[in-house]
Amino acid sequence: MTQAPATPKATRRQHDREIVALAVPAFGALVAEPLFVMADSAIVGHLGTAQLAGLGVASALLTTAVSVFVFLAYATTAAVARRVGAGDLPAAIRQGMDGIWLALLIGAAVIAVALPTAPSLVALFGASDTAAPYATTYLRISVLGIPAMLVVLAATGVLRGLQNTRTPLYVAGAGFIANGLLNVLLVYGAGLGIAGSAWGTVIAQCGMAAVYLVVVVRGARRHGASLRPDLAGIRNSAQAGVPLLIRTLSLRAVLMIATAIAARLGDADIAAHQIILSLWSLLAFALDAIAIAGQAIIGRYLGADDPAGARAACRRMVQWGTAVGVVLGLLVVATRPAFLAMFTGDQIVKDAALPALVIVALAQPVCGIVYVLDGVLMGAGDGPYLAWAMLLTLAAFTPVALLVPAFGGGLTALWAAMTLMMTVRLVTLWLRTRSGRWIVTGATR
Repeated sequence: MTQAPATPKATRRQHDREIVALAVPAFGALVAEPLFVMADSAIVGHLGTAQLAGLGVASALLTTAVSVFVFLAYATTAAVARRVGAGDLPAAIRQGMDGIWLALLIGAAVIAVALPTAPSLVALFGASDTAAPYATTYLRISVLGIPAMLVVLAATGVLRGLQNTRTPLYVAGAGFIANGLLNVLLVYGAGLGIAGSAWGTVIAQCGMAAVYLVVVVRGARRHGASLRPDLAGIRNSAQAGVPLLIRTLSLRAVLMIATAIAARLGDADIAAHQIILSLWSLLAFALDAIAIAGQAIIGRYLGADDPAGARAACRRMVQWGTAVGVVLGLLVVATRPAFLAMFTGDQIVKDAALPALVIVALAQPVCGIVYVLDGVLMGAGDGPYLAWAMLLTLAAFTPVALLVPAFGGGLTALWAAMTLMMTVRLVTLWLRTRSGRWIVTGATR
């Protein structure tokens, strides 16, 4: 007796359960990452202004490094999910190990470059004479934790590809608690000052990496997957990551250009811009959680030779992205006066930010679709297209943003340009998704 095919309603419910099961823990893990910096800032801030300023410069450098190498998570998620969909768990874990070995190699290279050049890097970011020594101290110690940080990224990608986002949530939560306790003990208890904060973070990161490695190694032994470095596999992981690296650098360039333009508009505008940018980042975490679910689900469907399932999942995730974007937009409009009051009492800054926040709110449904489609194409391993699309977006955004100071409109015009940037991304991603060229089935792309 043949089983009746699932109804559209039942299929939607199945997709909803999968999206929620993957996205909610992913959101928790994503939020835990910036909490590391917030905890360090709260603890170091009581040491003095110069120490806090030094931490700010060093943290900016470290955050940039993490964001640049986030492809270790994205590329690994897609590759592992395909193998899972194909029913080959040993090959999935083997693929993940290649990503982890690549993370260790990149981490070693970063240490080799950053340790001797730490003072120059700090000076490049404009640290004052009083803050520079603290920034250099923090950077030189913290960079020792970069390999662990990158292993965490790659291993997180492995578990996401295995459809497991709960373990990264638990590890991130435990890491946040350990980081806070170690910082207090080393900064104040041991009297190490800002160096204690750096060592506390390094120890917490190494502990997180160790937990991930235990989980992955156990999975490898259970399924008979080799743990040895495979040069061909590492090379393939690096090649898959290059387009995503280009995409990430292009996106970082957009944000840097926007901040530079805001600085030219005046002190009130740059202050308001930083407040809005912090909110933009928070909203991005919620939308990126759905994108992460998309990477894992789409990769699995394509690996299982199920293009119809991949299309159906894509449609449902777009609906989720749109709905969440609408909700977030309404929340921004409703809470913007209270939100601004948390950051500043300067009415000039508030006046600059209020209309720009309306633009941000209106852009959220667009952002929701963009994040989802970005995740879908990442899950499909369509990195080269994402790289070209982001370069095109950067080329469209840059001249418009540069014209803002000349034509007026202030911060509202700048964030309108940011919305234009997201709209260009929407068009490029939508066209690709509609074309169906991203649908390449099989265990490998």
